[in-house]
Amino acid sequence: MMKETCRILLSLLIVVTGNWSLVTAQRAWTLEQCVEYAQKNNIDIKQRSLQVQAAKEDLNTAKNGRLPNLSGGVDETVSFGRAQTALGTYDDIQQSQTNFALRSSMPLFTGFRISNEIARGKLDVAAATENLKKAKEDLSINVVGQFLQVIFCKETLHVTEEQHQLSQKQADKTRLLVESGKLAHTQLLDIQAQVAKDNVAVVEARNSLNLALLNLSQFLELDFTPDFDVTAPDIENQLIAPLQSPVQLYDYAVNVKPIVREQELRAEGAAKDVKIAQAGHLPTLSLDMGISTNYYYLFGDNGGKNETLGEQLNNKRGEYIGISLQIPIFNRFATQNQVKKARINVENQQLAVENAKKTLYKEIQTAYQNALAAGEKLKATEQAVAAATESFKATSELCGLGKATTFDFNEAKTKQTQTQIDRIQAKYEYIFRSKILDFYAESQK
Repeated sequence: MMKETCRILLSLLIVVTGNWSLVTAQRAWTLEQCVEYAQKNNIDIKQRSLQVQAAKEDLNTAKNGRLPNLSGGVDETVSFGRAQTALGTYDDIQQSQTNFALRSSMPLFTGFRISNEIARGKLDVAAATENLKKAKEDLSINVVGQFLQVIFCKETLHVTEEQHQLSQKQADKTRLLVESGKLAHTQLLDIQAQVAKDNVAVVEARNSLNLALLNLSQFLELDFTPDFDVTAPDIENQLIAPLQSPVQLYDYAVNVKPIVREQELRAEGAAKDVKIAQAGHLPTLSLDMGISTNYYYLFGDNGGKNETLGEQLNNKRGEYIGISLQIPIFNRFATQNQVKKARINVENQQLAVENAKKTLYKEIQTAYQNALAAGEKLKATEQAVAAATESFKATSELCGLGKATTFDFNEAKTKQTQTQIDRIQAKYEYIFRSKILDFYAESQK
């Protein structure tokens, strides 16, 4: 289910073919693989999964409340001095008596307490499941952020390597112009300094990429290896996807998102708690049954009168069956207070539902504004890249003719590099923000 959710949520996963092992480090992990691996190995997800299992066990306990119970007991009594004999007379004797019993009771009517406990148990399981979904959704978004950071660092490294190559080519051209006497030697020194500076930028970009890969692997609870890498999905088409309005997103999300559904289910469960507490005002009816027998033994001279164990257990066996009615009259207002407390909890859970709805709407509004701003920033950076690229192209041509200095070249190239990096950052910021919006409308698609 979460695979499909992530596919709709991200809208940029590549179909994975062939066999893939989650326990072996991959050279090119896809986004889908990262999300799947994180959901299987994240400690918080595992803990919430255990909470779902615990809720299911509580539900089974509630269902089993309708079954009869069964208990057995054995008690041993040794008496000295005057005591009643097996014939009913009293004498100075030493004797022992062993009693055996099996008892069972089955509830027939409990004031609807058991049925309401079962209903409450089902709601608790559903609420715990929604809580798990919410954790998985949050984890998926975080994985996307970490994954896109790696892709951003990859593209940044590519840009810095290209700029380093451009500087190196320009240095070669400048050397020829200096050797031919068309440029001063100082200009060669300037461009060589730029080559060294660009090399530092490449080293820093590569270190940033390695750190991003390390952060992603740690977030996945994966042992980092030098060959760990990711593969970028085709995401350029995501840059033209229209944004849905926050009102439309909220009208849909408020009915399906776990952040609201969990609180609604817990509010329904709180209402069941009121009925469970009210059951304390009603009588209860149960069916009781049992079987008992005993073994009697006389010590001393009278011991010869003892019957065998088998004879006594058979002769003294007795069975019973009956119905027990319990009518509550006064329990120091304990039931009334439990009902009041349960009703207070209902009001508290209703407030939790309203708070969850408000939180969801605020999240959607914030996500929409962030995506809108990121889109505007992306457009601006694209214009800046176009302008800086034309400027650098013109400056490069002038440098080739000896009509521009290396300072002009370095300045134009630096502007082009910065605008390209700004554009990459804006691109992934927009993709991330727009995918958060898609996440709120995932099941609509």
